[in-house]
Amino acid sequence: MSILEKLGLAPKKRQGAPVIGEKKKQQEETSSLRNNIYIRILIILGFLAILIISIPQGSFKEPINYSVGEPWRADDLTAPFTFPIKKEMATLEQERQNIRESTLPIYHTNGNIKQNVQAELDSLFQNLQPVLNHYSQWQESKQNSTQNAQRDSLQFEQFKSGAPLNLSERAWTALISNYHRTEILGQMVNTKAAPSGQFIGDYLKNRLQNITEQLLNDGIIDGSKEELSNAQIIVRDLKQRTERTLNIANVRDVEEAQSFAREQLSAYFFEDITNVGVQIFNQIIRPNITFNQEDTQIHTQEALASISTTKGAVAQGQVIIRRGDIISQEKLNMLQSLADARAQNATDLELWLRYGGDVLAVIAIVTIFFFYLYLYRRPIFSNNAMLLLVLLAMSLICVGSSITYELETISPYIVPVAIAPIILTIIFDSRVGILAAFTLALLTGLINGNNFEYVTATTVACTLGLFSVRDIKKRSQFFFTTPGIVFICYTVVIIAFSMTGFEGWGRLGNELFFVFFNAIFILFTYPLILLFEKTFKVTTDFTLLELSDTNLPLLKKLMTDAPGTFHHSLQVSNLAEAAAGAIGANSLLCRVGGLYHDIGKMENPGYFTENQTEGNEHDKLKPRMSALVIKAHVSNGVKMAEEEKLPGVVIDFIKTHHGTSLIKFFWDKAKKQADEDKKEIREEDFQYDGPRPHTKETGILLLADCVEASSRAMKDPNYQKIENLIDKMIDDRVNEGQLSKTPLTFQDLTTIKETFLNILVGIYHSRVEYPEDEEKESKEAETESSKIDHPAEETTSEMPDQFPESSSDAPSVDEYYNS
Repeated sequence: MSILEKLGLAPKKRQGAPVIGEKKKQQEETSSLRNNIYIRILIILGFLAILIISIPQGSFKEPINYSVGEPWRADDLTAPFTFPIKKEMATLEQERQNIRESTLPIYHTNGNIKQNVQAELDSLFQNLQPVLNHYSQWQESKQNSTQNAQRDSLQFEQFKSGAPLNLSERAWTALISNYHRTEILGQMVNTKAAPSGQFIGDYLKNRLQNITEQLLNDGIIDGSKEELSNAQIIVRDLKQRTERTLNIANVRDVEEAQSFAREQLSAYFFEDITNVGVQIFNQIIRPNITFNQEDTQIHTQEALASISTTKGAVAQGQVIIRRGDIISQEKLNMLQSLADARAQNATDLELWLRYGGDVLAVIAIVTIFFFYLYLYRRPIFSNNAMLLLVLLAMSLICVGSSITYELETISPYIVPVAIAPIILTIIFDSRVGILAAFTLALLTGLINGNNFEYVTATTVACTLGLFSVRDIKKRSQFFFTTPGIVFICYTVVIIAFSMTGFEGWGRLGNELFFVFFNAIFILFTYPLILLFEKTFKVTTDFTLLELSDTNLPLLKKLMTDAPGTFHHSLQVSNLAEAAAGAIGANSLLCRVGGLYHDIGKMENPGYFTENQTEGNEHDKLKPRMSALVIKAHVSNGVKMAEEEKLPGVVIDFIKTHHGTSLIKFFWDKAKKQADEDKKEIREEDFQYDGPRPHTKETGILLLADCVEASSRAMKDPNYQKIENLIDKMIDDRVNEGQLSKTPLTFQDLTTIKETFLNILVGIYHSRVEYPEDEEKESKEAETESSKIDHPAEETTSEMPDQFPESSSDAPSVDEYYNS
């Protein structure tokens, strides 16, 4: 194994991984698709097509921006043509309700029921006779004490259990015990006058036949009469093709039929036989008049269709309302009738003109949004994936508003317009979210009939709602804070307009009901964001919060393999987070970038000062090779991050946290050796490969990294030393041009210096010295005096505390490469 492989500098072969040329080609193809102008044009045209389709085309509602109690502020309004006055919705609904209640239900009569009931009754008594005969035979065997008594008993039980009569044991007992009984209503009848064993059964059968025939002739309806709201019903006989109206008092339901049968039977039989007859009757009775749902609905719809929706008309030229008149309910109804008449009587040319006007308004609204993205957020506009994300989120809201507009019973306030601006704020920033909120408010207001009240309420609710998610730290912001703010904002604006328009509590309560569901729907923002993250590979604060957990495997491995680097990363992340918050940058992103920026040191942790405990690995290497090892932690970190699938914004911190700065310690050491050996050295060999930071966050991390590393090497730190160190380190980076590509200003740098100073002074604050500490420090001072000191400004986190001269036997860099 070569020395380069031992140090982890030789290129690693990964099975299945694309070669450099193929990987570069894939990246170029991906970049081409993202920046292709023709794809961008298709995305924009597709968005416009969705908006144009969302504009209602089938029915053009006249925008009604006035309400009862308001004065008419326009000029006198006269009828441009004769039009009917529509009835108020409450009146129409009352008339419909009256028709529904007064329309008679339709029943169908079934003539076969009577025959079926009689046939079933005959069958039951035919099956009853064998049971009674076997019972009589058994009783006779018992009286005669014959050996067949047991057999006759079993046959009786067998016939009894097999009989189709569903009788209780008490009924069977009554029926059997009265088999030879001829006593009816107290009158004694000679048993010999009737056929043996058949008097009670035949008489009971005859009475049941008479009762069922009478009931079925009168009619038995299915269902309960108590459920009927009408005193009459319509009965149709499909065979006879007749229809008649019956009073429900002349028919019976099943429960009434059972009561009638009991009364009739009790008039002829004792109670025990009456119970038997009732049980048999309940088993055979069937309703012969059944309710028909389909015919009843058709009958009701025909009655509803006959309702007139108008009540008079307004003649052409008649004054509808004069300027300054208070709008009454009657006047409002006339105005709405005029609006509906205009929509119905409009010619095709007028419809297309109005539709064309709406299309032009949509184009004008979205043009403002596109110009903003093009002029001020060019990275979003130029990236087709990000542009598609933005327009897709906005399209969902517009389509939802269009669907809701067609449903007259649902208020437009139920559409959670705030979801799209909130998503865009979390993914990008609040400026994109605010402009999206204004754009969506105008677009949905146009879809909902130029409703100014709706536009105002939506603008206020969306704008204030997205401010609550500018800095996501807790889940409660999504589940309580943001929905609560949206609900309150909508409520305040709706109440305000209700107060100015003298509207009733009914409409206010109805609107607030839908606003409540609007706020509930905000909870769907969280899963939608996760969907957008996975689909478009974007990084939000939710992902960053997950990555900031130090219990993640990669950070735990860093803590185990390179504990000094892990502690350094924590300090850098704290410094960067505080500085970013002070200048208004993304503090959470800086914190995560600080935690991961040095993960590449896990490849060779012993070559970095903060991880060294015994000896110095650089004693065996020449300066150029040491610089090569130090530089490699950047590329190694990028490889690790890509393998762990860290977001690109985090990988940028790993690439840029040193920029193209010079590894000064080894550069100076190499120059001294070159002067002695009279050899030429190249400065590029001691520079990081870069690139330089290009955002505020990556620039802050570069400064935090060098300041934290230098401050740890400082001896006896105090306020003045720390301040001088921070000024020098930051000024050096500015003079080197490391921050030239970042949008950091000198005011930002001043704020960053102050933030670093406050934190580092707090870390290295002086404390009371105890006697034991004084003895210990005196010994440490003696030890330190024997060591070689290096100025703080030349010490970085990659420099060892001491670098003795390299051994003359150490191989050259070329020898390392050729080994």
